[in-house]
Amino acid sequence: MSDDKVEQLVSAWERELPESLFATTELTKRVMVLADELGQVTRRVLRDQGLTTAEFDVLASLRRAGAPYRMKPTDLSRSLLLSSGGTSNVTNQLAGRGLVVREADPEDGRGTQIRLTEQGIEKAEDAVTAAARAHDQMWSGLPAEQLEAATVALRALFVHSRPSTRSSIRT
Repeated sequence: MSDDKVEQLVSAWERELPESLFATTELTKRVMVLADELGQVTRRVLRDQGLTTAEFDVLASLRRAGAPYRMKPTDLSRSLLLSSGGTSNVTNQLAGRGLVVREADPEDGRGTQIRLTEQGIEKAEDAVTAAARAHDQMWSGLPAEQLEAATVALRALFVHSRPSTRSSIRT
């Protein structure tokens, strides 16, 4: 018997409930397994960095915004798919650790923005780089041609499936 868990799963359903299988079944299961593996790798890296996934998402979003690395809380919430309360809780945790500050919005005196501190910029860059390195290591040994072919194929699937605008992209 194969060590391939997806192959085992599909074989079992072919035997037990073949009408539940479609041309997309194996692809779907493989994408789900890979997403889970990537999630585990990411969470392990973030744990080593002393960050939760939500904290990482906030830091990465602010860093990705470019200098001066700040956003309005509502824009940050939208980009993270967090409620305003959830964003506020994570921001409070990060502020308590000196990674972000709240400051007056220079364009709207009534509003505030959340900005990375120097320490926050460094932590964001370290975490993003560590996660990217871990993801790269996950694919090490895969020939460049196969990596490129998989990327092209997934790009086509991504465009075709029109993923929900609610899905969050890490880093």
